[in-house]
Amino acid sequence: MRLNLLHLHYFYQMKIPESEYLITTMRSSGPGGQHANKVETAVQLRFDIQASSFNSEIREILLALNDRRITKDGIIILKSDRYRSQLKNKEDVIERLNLFIEEATKEKKKRKATKPSKGSVKERLDQKTKRGKTKELRKKITPSDDN
Repeated sequence: MRLNLLHLHYFYQMKIPESEYLITTMRSSGPGGQHANKVETAVQLRFDIQASSFNSEIREILLALNDRRITKDGIIILKSDRYRSQLKNKEDVIERLNLFIEEATKEKKKRKATKPSKGSVKERLDQKTKRGKTKELRKKITPSDDN
């Protein structure tokens, strides 16, 4: 259900319109003194997947994700309070949204099934035999086992 490379190339070139996400500001957490208590530098971004202009294939991929940043209603919520500047936090959260969507829609590499080499199989069996002999020596010796 992943997108082919042509769709991905188109997707990476496009920019999410500002009308599709809602940005709200809030006060940052943590220390900062008087400045932090007065200024709303933290930024929260809300992006509604179902109301977006993405095609249905991308929307299905995003809605199928099991991520704590996506609500049950299909809204991606990201917060940034990394910087002391509201503008930098806004740029950061938009960049993180783009990266989130890019990673989610990236085509996953298929795992190649491999077999262990003959040498590694032989080594493992030798180790098992040696370990078994060590454990055999731990047993109590009884008179009937002397034969």
